[in-house]
Amino acid sequence: MLTETHTRAGLTIRPMTTDDAEAVLSIYAAGIAGGTATFDTEVPSWEQFDAFRPEAHRLVAERDGRVVGWVAVSKVSARPAYAGVVEHSVYVHPDVRGQGIGSTLLRALIASTEAAGIWTIQSGIFTDNPASLALHFRHGFRVVGTRERPGRLHGVWRDVIAIERRSTVAGVE
Repeated sequence: MLTETHTRAGLTIRPMTTDDAEAVLSIYAAGIAGGTATFDTEVPSWEQFDAFRPEAHRLVAERDGRVVGWVAVSKVSARPAYAGVVEHSVYVHPDVRGQGIGSTLLRALIASTEAAGIWTIQSGIFTDNPASLALHFRHGFRVVGTRERPGRLHGVWRDVIAIERRSTVAGVE
C-alpha cells in the first residue's frame, strides 16, 4: 500500500482521495469516449467508483497540481482462494499520453500490491488497444488468452485479451 507521496521527474504519485473524484472521473470519461478502454458507456458516480476499488491500491499521478492519470484495483472474488488476485485499470488523460505516466503508475501499483502480498494483477484489454498492451508488456504482464465476444459496446461484440502479471515477491513463481 502506497501511503506516502513519491515524486519523480515532476510527476507525483500519491494515494487517491475523495478530493480527486472530479479529476479521476473526468479522465475515466475520456477513456470511455475513446471507445477502446472499457465496456462502460457511462461514468459512474464517485460512490459507485469508490465502492468497488479498495483504497489500499488506488493511486493518482499529479503534475503541476493537476491529476493526469490514475490506477486502481478491484477484487476478482470474495472467495479466500483468490485473496491475492486483483483486476486493475489504468487511465491517463489524453493530453499527456505517451509521457511515461502510465508506466510510472503501473510501477507504483506493482510495488503497492506486492508489498501487500498480492500475487496476481490481471486485466482485460480490447484487441484494438495496442498502446495499452505494449505498456503492460513492458511491466511484465503476459497474455493468458483471448475472451471472444464477452460483451458488446454500442451494439458491437468486442474481443478482450486477458493479461496478468504474477508476482515473484509474493511467493508465486
